[in-house]
Amino acid sequence: MTMTRYFEILQRDGAARIGKLLLKNVMSTPYVLNTMDLHDIDNSSILDGGSLWSFVDSETDPKRLQQLRERCGENVLIILPHRSYPPDAPDDEVQKALPEDDHPLGGAIGITLRPGQPVAKSDMYVMEGAGCFENKARDMIRGMLAMKEAIPADTAVYVPDLALPENAAMLAYLGVDVVDTTRAIVSAYKDIYLTSAGSHYLDSMTELPCRCRHCADLDINELRSMEKKKRAQIIERHNVDALEAEMALARERIRNGTLREYVEGSCRNRPWLTAMLRLLDMEYTYMEEQAPIVRPRDMIATTGESLTRPEVVRFAKRVHERYSPPEADILVLLPCSAKKPYSISNSHYRFINAMGKYRKYVHEVIITSPLGIVPRELELTYPAANYDTTVTGYWDAEERKWVQGCLEQYLTKHSYSHIIAHVDGAYREICEAVSEKLGIEFTYTCQDGVTSPTSLGTLKRTLSDLTSGARKRHDPRQDLMRSIADYQFGSGAGKLIIPDGATIKAPFPKHQVFLNKEQIATLVPQYGIIALTVAGARRLLPEEEYIVTIDDFVPKGSILAPGIIGADPQIRINDEVIVIGKRALCIGRALMSGREMQESSRGIAVDLRHVKKIH
Repeated sequence: MTMTRYFEILQRDGAARIGKLLLKNVMSTPYVLNTMDLHDIDNSSILDGGSLWSFVDSETDPKRLQQLRERCGENVLIILPHRSYPPDAPDDEVQKALPEDDHPLGGAIGITLRPGQPVAKSDMYVMEGAGCFENKARDMIRGMLAMKEAIPADTAVYVPDLALPENAAMLAYLGVDVVDTTRAIVSAYKDIYLTSAGSHYLDSMTELPCRCRHCADLDINELRSMEKKKRAQIIERHNVDALEAEMALARERIRNGTLREYVEGSCRNRPWLTAMLRLLDMEYTYMEEQAPIVRPRDMIATTGESLTRPEVVRFAKRVHERYSPPEADILVLLPCSAKKPYSISNSHYRFINAMGKYRKYVHEVIITSPLGIVPRELELTYPAANYDTTVTGYWDAEERKWVQGCLEQYLTKHSYSHIIAHVDGAYREICEAVSEKLGIEFTYTCQDGVTSPTSLGTLKRTLSDLTSGARKRHDPRQDLMRSIADYQFGSGAGKLIIPDGATIKAPFPKHQVFLNKEQIATLVPQYGIIALTVAGARRLLPEEEYIVTIDDFVPKGSILAPGIIGADPQIRINDEVIVIGKRALCIGRALMSGREMQESSRGIAVDLRHVKKIH
């Protein structure tokens, strides 16, 4: 399928993206399109073509058709043909999609897409009947995912007749690139005053909560007493401004990687938006593919939905599927701390001191919400060292169930001769539930607070009794680097990148791995991931994972999507990737998922750090 020449994605935050429509007037997306501009044939960059085709409408307007033809050479996008059927309209009553290359216009086009119909080439796809999805979260999610699956990854999506200030951020989070002002305008003529916190009938309000240019000097009684048309015009201007302001905030949230946190809070304004977020999290494959492997900001986890966000679920899945604990007979379970990484916190400093010389015999796992469990080796790896949550001492039922499930999975897969639980409160209740369910005995060492001298003394004496004859860990630094490599590149990668003969230099958290005096990897402290050298990349090549294939050229600085022949589908945004071509071996950071790299026609796919020419 031919890709668009008129839309480029610049930045991503999950399914949301900052992009630009490369039309007469360059538009930054997510964009709010003024509905009335769709019919301004002389000035607008996006036009509704109407029912122009003879097989659709026998009364075609030749003058308008000629006008649209003239505008097509001016980087104007034409939406054709115009249709607006509800999603449940019978298929035999619906106009068929315009056949590819069978329209009398050139240039950029938009096509109204109906689920189940063949997808023709287009520069923008319009969700048909989107306005019918208000208060229908499940139908909206189903329709959007079906649409996203059918169209190229780098094509713009327009959802008409649905956007309000209260749902604009959610639509952006869902992956919508263009909305319009239809609802804002219609609401104004119904005396409905829109805000990001909800819609209000003018008669039910005591004062105007907005201080925009249209409302600042306006008394609500004065507004009510106006002639209806004039009143509607003022409310319309406010409503449109409120929608545009909310979308501008969503764009800013996308840029700094915090749209999810904002949506978790703002969706509370309407139950159907909260339902949409929860249903969206159930579509783990869709959301996880677009969630970056690391973010430039801390992850704020303060709601129940934080437990199901893709980064949290992915961390738990990778711990279960990719992580292999070091060889140790004794497991010590510890509570989390507010300060990250845990080992620099005051409480964990005391735990480490109490374990003292016995620490080399044990493996440490931290119990925490929302991540479930965090092996000590992964405490620096995003999001383990990059999350903040509400600390009240109270854990709700969903938190307990999730964390308990993660611990159960871990202990079902990995066995120890002894398990010490140095925890109290809800942590201990979780451990007791797991112990009873799995039939595994835990030793509890906390009597009156985890950091009390009595509890720490008990922990030390218990380890003294149990470590006699226990296996001693070979090299904790090697365990740490191998664990991170397995988490990042897949099970088994750790032993390839950090073989038995490797030397680890520099103190934590700036470990560097050398083999035969050649550096092969570095630990990046900011995110707890591994950065490879070319020598390190060569060691991973046999695994054929996290590889991007390019053609016969030597790249410089970055690789654009059109230059990519193939990409591992498990690549995520900000992943460390290996780029292979006939003339070059490169290391870089992915700026798209593997699927997007293969489907996209524009944009930077990989930001390169090392380039090695192959002769």
